[in-house]
Amino acid sequence: MANSSLHRVVITGLGAITPIGNTLEEYWDGLMAGRNGIDLITAFDASEHACRIGGEVKGFNPFEFISKKEAKRMDRFSQFAVAASKQAIADAGLIINEDNAPDVGVMIGTGVGGLKVLEDQQTIYLEKGPSRCSPFMIPMMIGNMAAGLTAIHTGAQGPNSCTVTACAAGSNAVGEAFRLVQRGYAKAMISGGTEAAITPLSYAGFASARALSRRNDDPKHACRPFDKDRDGFVMGEGAGILILEELEHAIARGAKIYGEIVGYGMTCDAYHMTAPTPEGTGATRAIELALKDGGLAPNEVNYVNAHGTSTPANDITETKAIKRALGDQAYKILVSSTKSMTGHLLGGSGGIEAVATAMAIANDRVPPTINLEEPQEGCDLDYVANESREHKIEVALSNSFGFGGHNVTLAFKKYHP
Repeated sequence: MANSSLHRVVITGLGAITPIGNTLEEYWDGLMAGRNGIDLITAFDASEHACRIGGEVKGFNPFEFISKKEAKRMDRFSQFAVAASKQAIADAGLIINEDNAPDVGVMIGTGVGGLKVLEDQQTIYLEKGPSRCSPFMIPMMIGNMAAGLTAIHTGAQGPNSCTVTACAAGSNAVGEAFRLVQRGYAKAMISGGTEAAITPLSYAGFASARALSRRNDDPKHACRPFDKDRDGFVMGEGAGILILEELEHAIARGAKIYGEIVGYGMTCDAYHMTAPTPEGTGATRAIELALKDGGLAPNEVNYVNAHGTSTPANDITETKAIKRALGDQAYKILVSSTKSMTGHLLGGSGGIEAVATAMAIANDRVPPTINLEEPQEGCDLDYVANESREHKIEVALSNSFGFGGHNVTLAFKKYHP
């Protein structure tokens, strides 16, 4: 298909279930206020774990969105996805009926899927035997079920799939949904990421990989992207969903428009299972490809929502990648890590960070990087330390990188008719 036949893709609805709020408004207000969603874990007894802190979703009531019977047959990661999707659809004013259902699809990424169900059923298996395992174990835990259940609960019958690319999964999902609408395979897509991996086995595994912060005595200051005293990421949970819609379709029904998605870059480091390339070369190419895809020049970029995990390896290599890709412009733009407030949602992070980026463009406001007191040597960009900032944003990027060397950058623009 020639470029002239590609459709413009706009964002018409947003939904968020996060450690700092369970609605779009609460999430955005929390980001602007620098609200910290990280504290000691309450979901399980973590007293024997090396890491005992996390960004848990608080006060989430799945029954506001799903019947009790249906909710009991979903893992928490699917509950988050369905809830955030229903929020986004309502925000978009999108009515899905028998006439348009085949034109509306779902693309939702996750890193690990229904890990809680898997752990619980393993315990039942060991203690009570194989015959006591739930017949719903497999459909509850498999990673594609967030997308499948979202379709069941919204009626969307169009393209439906799931990206499973570790911590890049949510951004991959938004990027793939963008492609489907851009090329005319769907009029609208429900897209984003979801995760609920604050579980005992998950924490044991990530801690053994020495990826998690161990600042257990000071959880509020544990997630500190780009700071010299950072010591690892803090796990978060939740979901972020965007309604991506063909521009003509959105205009025809009078939808409000938050912004436009114009570029999607995807690469692999082909280097190491967990570590990025030391010079951030794979991330650099992802940024460059997103710019090229969107027909953008580096000097048009105003803001980067960084992957910014607060791990020793990520923050310096991401900084190098931004500088290599954007050149001198890197020192003129604002960069921030919203993970400093939410923690790292793994496959859900790309979803809530795409929501944050869309809101930043719509409101010309940049969320802060909290807990940034003294940047590490080499982390020399403007990371919007500790307080949000007003800033005119025409173009913004959102980075996500995952174990396995997955690199994704999404490019957004302010909407102009």
